[in-house]
Amino acid sequence: MSYDRYVAICKPLHYGTLMDSRACATMAAAAWGAGALHALLHTSNTFSLPLCQGNAINQFFCEIAQILKLSCSGSYLREVGIIIVSALIFLACFVFVVLSYVQIFRAVLRMSSEQGRHKAFSTCLPHLAVVSLFLSTGMVAYLKPPSISSRSLDLVVSFLYSVVPPAVNPLIYSMRNQELKNAVRKMMPWSHLSRDKLHICLNNLY
Repeated sequence: MSYDRYVAICKPLHYGTLMDSRACATMAAAAWGAGALHALLHTSNTFSLPLCQGNAINQFFCEIAQILKLSCSGSYLREVGIIIVSALIFLACFVFVVLSYVQIFRAVLRMSSEQGRHKAFSTCLPHLAVVSLFLSTGMVAYLKPPSISSRSLDLVVSFLYSVVPPAVNPLIYSMRNQELKNAVRKMMPWSHLSRDKLHICLNNLY
């Protein structure tokens, strides 16, 4: 997504060439393939770990950090190695996203038209919102000190980074669609009121 925004804003004349259907399919296949391989490595390795602390975890899914707490001492070094490799891959992706947006913001700030800058920023904000939500909650989940860890906090944070970003992804990206905005407005109970009538009703409430 960051590369798509980079090409759209920094190289608009080459967008059709750089982001054709073949390029999109290749990037999607690479992302899905890497995700599947990453999940397969973690799943096969965690299933082979001997558990010495029982088999009940304080989560609504089999989170790796919680499984490692139940594993026998010294038996999880291979899984830790996989986590380190995953962290390095994640860091590389994070650096790529940051560099992409640095170039995007530099190009946007050089625009002379205020309307053009506003349109460019509105194009980037949905992706930045989803990425920021995922990264912030994920970092809290995996980097918080054990002293502030609790069962309820772990559940809330895990829910935020594993469920909320995928759930709000379609909503955030779709809110730029004018047809969807009109449909949402029509669903509102006050959509049949004019702006003046709505203002009068709100004043009456107070």
